[in-house]
Amino acid sequence: MTSLRPRRSVLYMPGSNARALEKAKTLAADALILDLEDAVAPDAKEAARDQVMAAVKAGGFGRREVVIRVNGTHTPWGKADLAAAAAAGPDAILIPKVSTPGDITLTAKAIRDFGAPEHTRLWAMMETPTAILNADSIVRTALDPAARLSVLVMGTNDIAKETRARLTKGRLSMLAYLSICVAAARAHGVDIVDGVYNDFSDEAGFRAECEQGRDLGMDGKTLIHPKQVEICNEVFAPAEAEIAFARRVIEIFDLPENQSKGALQVDGKMVERLHADMARRTVAIAEAISAQT
Repeated sequence: MTSLRPRRSVLYMPGSNARALEKAKTLAADALILDLEDAVAPDAKEAARDQVMAAVKAGGFGRREVVIRVNGTHTPWGKADLAAAAAAGPDAILIPKVSTPGDITLTAKAIRDFGAPEHTRLWAMMETPTAILNADSIVRTALDPAARLSVLVMGTNDIAKETRARLTKGRLSMLAYLSICVAAARAHGVDIVDGVYNDFSDEAGFRAECEQGRDLGMDGKTLIHPKQVEICNEVFAPAEAEIAFARRVIEIFDLPENQSKGALQVDGKMVERLHADMARRTVAIAEAISAQT
């Protein structure tokens, strides 16, 4: 199986806050989004850009995946953000307000023209009604390596704003939008991380929403506060019992006498070969998490 990169906890850090950027180097988040968009006031955009690029070039983030969220190309700062981010060479560049496949392909061409290294991927914010309606065609661009698309990021606050849906407990109003994007991501082999939970003081509510996102098929969750990292990492990591059972499933299906069998009994449970594939992924992500701690 191809090596996996854990993306359980994806923490937004304001690009205009130098102390936050430095603190990010000490946090247990799997990925950091250094934000030039929503978290930065218009009069601080250029200074934030310079500060974020300097931080990325200086490094020191360790095993954490470093992502720069740029301003949209329709804004006064978008083109300069893309050029600077491409030159800085982060792990990924996050594109806001993606609505069509062209948003991916044109951005990929732009960062290539700006000299982005091959390792710099694109992440896409899914935060508009048009993005939801075009989810399959947007994510289908990932089938072309030149598009660089590797992760979808759900922008649930913006979806709520644009659709007039209410973000109520249990997120009934969001489930269709979230599930459509999970299906598109899985169909075309990209990761997907859930939207933020706004009340960072509500640990019980946050844990419940992490569990819901995990059960929907999300790979992780975007966060707005460092105190959310620990719970998020716990929920989106396979439990010890789950890992042990997965290893047992793999062990039994790998026995020579079971190579041609499609279903077997494992510890009193009927398990099909598709469960062995799921078990291999469980073990792979557990090992990837263990390797970075």
